[in-house]
Amino acid sequence: MSVPAPPVYVHRASAADAGRLAAIHRESIETLGAQAYAPELVAVWARPCVPRRYLDQMERGERYFLALAGATGEEVLGFSSYRLEEGRHRTAVFVAARAARRGVGSTLFRAAEAEARAAGATEVHVDASVGAVGFYRAVGFEELGRGEHRLRDGRGAMACVFMRKRL
Repeated sequence: MSVPAPPVYVHRASAADAGRLAAIHRESIETLGAQAYAPELVAVWARPCVPRRYLDQMERGERYFLALAGATGEEVLGFSSYRLEEGRHRTAVFVAARAARRGVGSTLFRAAEAEARAAGATEVHVDASVGAVGFYRAVGFEELGRGEHRLRDGRGAMACVFMRKRL
């Protein structure tokens, strides 16, 4: 018997949420990401998940959305993001393992998708981790090809699937 998902509230993250974004990003990589990648790669991927990263990205225009649960929104379940990068509308979704396959990621993606539409996007792109391809297909993305995503350390790379969703 499955446990029903708690009510989820999505709000646009602010600078005050940078620590929560860092924590949930790291948690998602170290649990769900670890199901698809070697421990050494997971460690390099998670290393730059520090509050300053999200503050810097917000200053450059990236928008984040947090999924919260609990009576006062104390439990962070995941986040999505939207940004315009080198002329492409891009998104990403990360959820806690405890929130996976419970509709949280889809709810978060819809928030980022709405932001992309409001910005005039006709399509959005993602470099999907190997473990997230099924999720992105389920929310309407198509595979464009396979390759590597450069990690923030500038030295590492991880296998990924390049995907697009037409809006």
